[in-house]
Amino acid sequence: MEIHFYEKPGCINNTKQKRILAEKGYTVIAENILTYKWTAEKLETFMKDRPLKERFNMSAPRIKNGEVSIHDFDEQSAFEAMIKDPFLIKRPLIQYGEKFGCGFDSSLATDLIKGINVDALLQCPKMAENKNCDDLTSI
Repeated sequence: MEIHFYEKPGCINNTKQKRILAEKGYTVIAENILTYKWTAEKLETFMKDRPLKERFNMSAPRIKNGEVSIHDFDEQSAFEAMIKDPFLIKRPLIQYGEKFGCGFDSSLATDLIKGINVDALLQCPKMAENKNCDDLTSI
């Protein structure tokens, strides 16, 4: 029961999410979402079940500071932007066998952790403090 879990190393929520999956009996294989060699086809595999605007990490520095607007993208340009700047990718990306999910609120994630409320694990806890761990210094 292996799960490939594409995360930002050091992310508080990704760490908690991996722990929950492990407690449910899964073997979690962590992958660095920031250094993985993404293609549009690979990203689409994880994201095809989500609306375009829900594929973005709303905590990404370029989104938070207004440099990037998620409304400016079509699917192809969104994938191109995410490949150039993986901080834009909503995380985690999860693969369980032949099933794929984008975000810990994806149908795949919620099926894997049935009975656990994940609402507290969807927003970065540092956002309340107006801090941001999604920068190049925290890779």
